[in-house]
Amino acid sequence: MLTIGIDIGGTKVAAGVVDEEGTILAQALRPTPADRPDQVAETVADVVRELSADRQIEAIGVGAAGFVDETRSVVRFAPNLAWREEPLQKKITELVGLPVVVENDANAMAWAESKFGAGRDQDHIVCITVGTGIGGGLIFDGALYRGRWGMGAELGHMQVVPEGKKCGCGNLGCWEQYASGNALVAHAREISTATPERARILLELAGGSIEGEEVTEAARQGDEACLEAFASLAEWLGQGMADLAAILDPGCFIVGGGVSRASDLFLDRARDSFQRRLTGRGHRPFAEVRLAELGASAGLVGAADLARQR
Repeated sequence: MLTIGIDIGGTKVAAGVVDEEGTILAQALRPTPADRPDQVAETVADVVRELSADRQIEAIGVGAAGFVDETRSVVRFAPNLAWREEPLQKKITELVGLPVVVENDANAMAWAESKFGAGRDQDHIVCITVGTGIGGGLIFDGALYRGRWGMGAELGHMQVVPEGKKCGCGNLGCWEQYASGNALVAHAREISTATPERARILLELAGGSIEGEEVTEAARQGDEACLEAFASLAEWLGQGMADLAAILDPGCFIVGGGVSRASDLFLDRARDSFQRRLTGRGHRPFAEVRLAELGASAGLVGAADLARQR
């Protein structure tokens, strides 16, 4: 049985035909009409038509960055696309004439990693996507946990610092303000402004614009400011995992997302931070902390398989 997985991001719509083993057989890409969120369903339908032209497709799975309701049909809130109560399943179904399942993109990624990736030997998984912000997905007893209203595992919005940094969600002190790609870049910028001599390599690489790629490259070249920023990210990531372990007791954490491509700069330290901060340490097993395996394709692979499992 072939299904199509769609990963809707702020800049692109990635799609792929996926078989029962999680193998992508064909792919297509379109720019996301971010300034016209009402046109996203048309864009999805366009790639579905392309990919299904010479294949028998059974269902469509869509991963979207936002709050998806308990029926896996309505995107209640998606800040990057300005969706509010968007009936995405209904719109796409009407356009393509196939069954459609809509899922949060981090949930889809977690499902893919549990079935085909780093967690395929685990039944209790916390998946953390470290990118611009922090997303998450929970696998309990081998099943995806979505919560009563379908909006569970918004891990990035745990409050870790009371009255802390302002978050895009409107609250203060959320985890993603300290352990995300945005937090990493902000920290490096702060140090480069306050003590530019510690950010010499970064400033040479970046010119007038400091972004994530420059921070990563400068850290690999030994830049003090960037190494400190990665160290801070690792400590906060470990702290969050320890808090989650105290509540959820998983067997495994899987760390993915764009920042995970620089895992050599932070993952070992994050693992150490987690173990130092875990409540009851010395009297309980440590959950493993693993790097995600499926990369940027995880979201569409997971969405496609969830459509198959519908």
